[in-house]
Amino acid sequence: MKAEEKLGSVKRFGTRYGRKTKLKFSKIEAEQRKLHKCPYCNKIAVKRVAVGIWNCKKCNTKFTGKAYSVTKKIITKETEEMAEEPEVVKEEMQETEEAKEEV
Repeated sequence: MKAEEKLGSVKRFGTRYGRKTKLKFSKIEAEQRKLHKCPYCNKIAVKRVAVGIWNCKKCNTKFTGKAYSVTKKIITKETEEMAEEPEVVKEEMQETEEAKEEV
């Protein structure tokens, strides 16, 4: 039996909205609510104030960043699959170009 991922605060939705949607939302929500590293003082004390607005508790710097994370993109299984697809398409295009050059 596969180990289930923890839903965390998404349990509040109960049986509504489906499992995949809740898992994606859980990852995003966990990322946005944790403390991040400040780009100015390098202390892990940055908290989200609003969408894209971040505040460091140590150096009291307010700056902008991504909506749910200061710098990095949040990776879910679906985005990993989408990232792999273009590589396959590139390989197919290279094969067709090689075939055209041979003719």
